Amino acid sequence: MVDCERMRYPNTGLYHFCLQLGKALQAQTDHENEEVGFYLPKAEKGVFGDEAEEVYRHFIHKHVFPRVSHVNLWHCTYQGTNYYPFNKQIPVVLTIHDLNFLYDLNQSEKKKKKYLGLLQRKIDHASHVVAISNYVMEDLRRNLSLAGKACSVIYNGCNVDDDIPITVPERTYDKPFLFTIGTITEKKNFQVLPSLLVDNDLFLVIAGIEDRANFRQVIEAEARRWGVQDRVIFTGAISENDKKWHLDNCLAFLFPSIAEGFGLPVIEAMYYGKPVILSKCTSLPEIGGDCAYYFEDFESDNMRKVLAASLEDYDKNQPAEKIRARGRSFSWKDAAEKYFALYRSLY
Repeated sequence: MVDCERMRYPNTGLYHFCLQLGKALQAQTDHENEEVGFYLPKAEKGVFGDEAEEVYRHFIHKHVFPRVSHVNLWHCTYQGTNYYPFNKQIPVVLTIHDLNFLYDLNQSEKKKKKYLGLLQRKIDHASHVVAISNYVMEDLRRNLSLAGKACSVIYNGCNVDDDIPITVPERTYDKPFLFTIGTITEKKNFQVLPSLLVDNDLFLVIAGIEDRANFRQVIEAEARRWGVQDRVIFTGAISENDKKWHLDNCLAFLFPSIAEGFGLPVIEAMYYGKPVILSKCTSLPEIGGDCAYYFEDFESDNMRKVLAASLEDYDKNQPAEKIRARGRSFSWKDAAEKYFALYRSLY
């Protein structure tokens, strides 16, 4: 049984993690000998096909866990879930995406300690712990005890589906644009981007849901400070089609995040062969490798120099195919194969 309760929140990385991994697992199931079931919100009924077993999330399950007597293994796909089979005698695979709460300035030390304690309890109960990057695994080893615990690193796959053609969205732009996507919150660090529009006529398009309404105001204040407020565009949440169109048509993809366990948008942009300019924080250098460009810091003059140098190098050396190959090397099929190897070793 794969816990997909985070699919309650569309337009998030965790929604797409559950969706894409679930589909890849279904495609590789040995239906004569095993079955993959999904614990998910009722609104997502049938998302993995009419034949898949589904157990629907209910708030009461926080207190009375659903019946799992027929289940050989539970995969907890998100470390912060409130639905965890502590009192059930079944193997548990626990996937951990990040410890970003440790680096959140809005969290008190008391809350951080509480969250660490809850996560340690889950780790202690788990049969196998999976981190989505080597960076996350090292962060776990620094802050929690993995003593005697079986552990693996399994990368996420790339979400892009080539079988669905891209259609032009309602809104397009009459000038070249820089693009970024993600939940609009402090850790994404989008407020450093408006300064890149100084002394050019580029647009900056920021897509994503707003986690804290006042943080958009921080970005808008920066745009006004640089006199570029008319060229910073917030789209809100966008469809998969519109996301693909923006990735395929942007001049460059920017991702200055300072707290990232993996960075799915990075490999999606690479899939389209675009110049990708990242921060050097957390997991991003591991994911981008030598196929990405990097901001050395977030000082505005230095960032503008990096943008100019990156676009010049991209035009001169034409690395699009190398970048595409990097993006496409992250495969949900590979991820599903590795998860299945874990599952089958535990039941």
